[in-house]
Amino acid sequence: MKEEPAHRVHVDNSPLGGKGLDYKSAAERLSGIATKTALQLSHSLSKKYQANVYLKREDLQVVRSYKLRGAYNMMSSLPKEQLQRGVVCASAGNHAQGFAYSCKKLGAKGVVFMPIITPKQKVTQTKMFGEDFIEVKLIGDTFDDCAIAAKQFTQENDMVFIPPFDDYKIIEGQATVGVEILEELAGIDFLFVPVGGGGLSAGVGSYFKTFSPSTKIIGLEPEGAPSMFQALKAGRPITLESIDRFVDGAAVKRVGDITFSICKDVLDDMQLVAEGKVCSTILKLYNEEAIVVEPAGALSIAALDDYANDIKGKTIVCIVSGSNNDIDRMPEIKERSLQYEGLKHYFLVRFAQRPGALREFLNHVLGPNDDITRFEYMQKTNKETGPALVGIELTSKHDYDDLLQRMKDFQIDYSEINKDNNLFGYLI
Repeated sequence: MKEEPAHRVHVDNSPLGGKGLDYKSAAERLSGIATKTALQLSHSLSKKYQANVYLKREDLQVVRSYKLRGAYNMMSSLPKEQLQRGVVCASAGNHAQGFAYSCKKLGAKGVVFMPIITPKQKVTQTKMFGEDFIEVKLIGDTFDDCAIAAKQFTQENDMVFIPPFDDYKIIEGQATVGVEILEELAGIDFLFVPVGGGGLSAGVGSYFKTFSPSTKIIGLEPEGAPSMFQALKAGRPITLESIDRFVDGAAVKRVGDITFSICKDVLDDMQLVAEGKVCSTILKLYNEEAIVVEPAGALSIAALDDYANDIKGKTIVCIVSGSNNDIDRMPEIKERSLQYEGLKHYFLVRFAQRPGALREFLNHVLGPNDDITRFEYMQKTNKETGPALVGIELTSKHDYDDLLQRMKDFQIDYSEINKDNNLFGYLI
């Protein structure tokens, strides 16, 4: 394996990955169930990168993500007697909604296990898609606890477990995203696909390597959850000790054994994307394209900057995997974006114990366009003698060095919280 940047791993693959998957049958089963989503030329992205950039709009799927494809394909392939016994899944998001919709379409009894901490909006959406055909059980504080309970329930009740990604029928269903892309567009140079557990990348990747072998397939993961990235480096799936769950649709501790066995053969590159970059992309898509995406859905577009030189003059497809984004998350998305762009900084400032110290900071240290967005004394008593938490928003990231220089000139005693992950997580 050649030397690569720390955020990228090149994969020495074989064009035979995914051999044996029945793409045609999966497409037939999903006909009339899954929406054939738009493959849309983005004029703004095409102009920016001097390429032909197409978006595969799985955010417009009937359940607002591609997950319906795999769930329905597996469930509709079950023998009738198994389906009648009932099906079970564990999910806090898109898989649950695709599963619920499939239960209603197939008239099957389904039980959805979700962590207790699952936002009410996601629980409500799952019930809406499944109606009277599903039951939701809120169990456990984490997804792992929830999944253990779901599998135990499945065994005790002689039902069938529908996994989120690590099953050939799930992978086969997700592959139909690739079937639809190649039905509409030929000569694709690069395909950018988000990676969570690996179901979508394994399915679409194997289809492309079979029917469009010259296309370079780039897998994208969030920096805080590099499970496929680390698996490819190690040569086997490994379990990460901890992950940042912000990009929830692509944040898993361990990729599937089956999905890994396929992805190692079909992915050409595996790229990590900063969570802050994902947030900036979400906001740009909303403001400039009127497209609402969830964090995982923005991964493929967020990665284009890193491939700007490679894709110039080429034909590109980015899979926009979903749009189940809770509006309550927008303040965090804006915050992460501002920090990533270098426009938001937090400091612990220990003001000198003399009259006018705070006013001097406001009048002389802050720039004319700098804005204090948060000010909080950290001690409940003797506030004036303790440090203050100060959040400052800049209009340009280039103003940051000038701000620090003025702090030095006026002998301000400060600590920058952004540089201390533990302290930042505790206070912000």
